[in-house]
Amino acid sequence: KKAEEKIPLKLLEDLSSTLCVLIGNSVLIGNINTWIHRLENILAWQQQLLNLQITQVIFGLTLCDLPLQMQNNILHRFSDAWDIINLGRVTPTMHVLAEDPHLWKRLCKYHFAEKMVMIVSETGHVDWKLMFFALQKSYPKREQYADTLHFCRHCSILFWKVRHPCTANDPDNCLIPVSPQHFIDLFRF
Repeated sequence: KKAEEKIPLKLLEDLSSTLCVLIGNSVLIGNINTWIHRLENILAWQQQLLNLQITQVIFGLTLCDLPLQMQNNILHRFSDAWDIINLGRVTPTMHVLAEDPHLWKRLCKYHFAEKMVMIVSETGHVDWKLMFFALQKSYPKREQYADTLHFCRHCSILFWKVRHPCTANDPDNCLIPVSPQHFIDLFRF
């Protein structure tokens, strides 16, 4: 079991030593500051692994064992309606939380803020879940990505926008966001 715990640390050590050799031999393509930044990240990960202490793992706990407020908070982090609906099928409590009008109102505002059309029932009440699916039929949902690619005009590199070590005086003015479709289009002839 101890050998299994050391596998991630060994992988990071191998990665950092290989990267050091490649940097030393000037084999890598791109800005040297970017590669040094990546090496610093790897070294930071190694330190985090060394400092990591896992005490006792409690088995048998499930999502439903969390307090209702935490379960609700988790549901409010989803941006996909079908994920919310499917999670609502897990337990009756999750179903009640997944039907929360505030949750569906937030989804409507997130995906369709500028296109919102009120769908009002006979009682004057807005059914936000119904509105979400009605708007989804008429308008595309907002594209959402965990992180987007960017192109730096100064460094001439493509990177994930996570602390790009650009040497420009004003690096934010050098960045051009690259959508997934635009990235795919780069490879079309």
